[in-house]
Amino acid sequence: MKIINWAIVGVLILLPFYVINRADTATQRRMMITELRYDAALDTAVDDAARALLINVNEQQEARYESAKRVRVNKEEAIDTFYRTLYMNFGVAEDPIAQGVLNRYIPAVIVIGYDGFWVYAEEEFTNAAGETEMRPVWGPKKPYAYADAQGNSLSFTLDDYVIAYEAGSRTWQEGFRSEIQSSIPLLHNAELFEQVRRSRIVNAIQNELAYRINRHNQYASRNGISYTFTLPTISEEGWNNTVNDIGVMAFVQGIPMGRKTYNNYALGGSRVLKKPIILGAVKDGRKVYYRNTCAFPYPVEETFASEKAAAQKGYMPLSCSNHP
Repeated sequence: MKIINWAIVGVLILLPFYVINRADTATQRRMMITELRYDAALDTAVDDAARALLINVNEQQEARYESAKRVRVNKEEAIDTFYRTLYMNFGVAEDPIAQGVLNRYIPAVIVIGYDGFWVYAEEEFTNAAGETEMRPVWGPKKPYAYADAQGNSLSFTLDDYVIAYEAGSRTWQEGFRSEIQSSIPLLHNAELFEQVRRSRIVNAIQNELAYRINRHNQYASRNGISYTFTLPTISEEGWNNTVNDIGVMAFVQGIPMGRKTYNNYALGGSRVLKKPIILGAVKDGRKVYYRNTCAFPYPVEETFASEKAAAQKGYMPLSCSNHP
């Protein structure tokens, strides 16, 4: 056989592999682009929802607690914003049927508040007409509760503000950990208190999320979705980020994407909801306070979590617009 004939045989053997490999590369590229687009859509929806937590919130009601993290949240506005942004970025803003299909792949949305959290997930119930209905609803607020072996109980928050029940004296106390006079051992060890506080909050969220996802599996199977939803694998750092500030956490799982499925979660809030620090300083012998974003050169005497706390210490407000 001539060389040219061997060459033709080689091309005929290798051509199918080349075509298949090229098709696989193109498919993987399309899947990667789709995955990146879904990631961006979910991240944007969660960030928008986190910003919406503060819409129409009366901050004056929270100033008395003197904690930068204690913010009343508007979870209804947040969930509306989340779905509005998600539908728009998935291209189904004007398609209620497609929105319903997309909802099947969202087992839960969590709003993390200062002293507890809420889960927005599908529930089945009987409506006023006696018909069985299934739609996403808010669950009850879950506190960050803890009890020790002696019967003492604590209700944690996102900082060291705590509500404590001392079983021995049957008394309740409320305040920052260092301010509470109690025989509860955990309140006398700052490092252990922080470890227990964080683990308790994370465990509470994980347990509730596992329960909600299990329920979602039952509902999803009735709607023809064979995918088994599971608690996502999140690093310890990722979980710790959830308890640093109020925010929104959402999960999307099981969206068919070629030969694989799309699974992701997003957390928004800790980067966008920080309040400014209030600085107390002395200007021309007069005590004044202003936000840390103001570039005043006056020597700082104290820092505060709120303007009200500074005013209670005798400081007068100084606007950034008064900068010399």
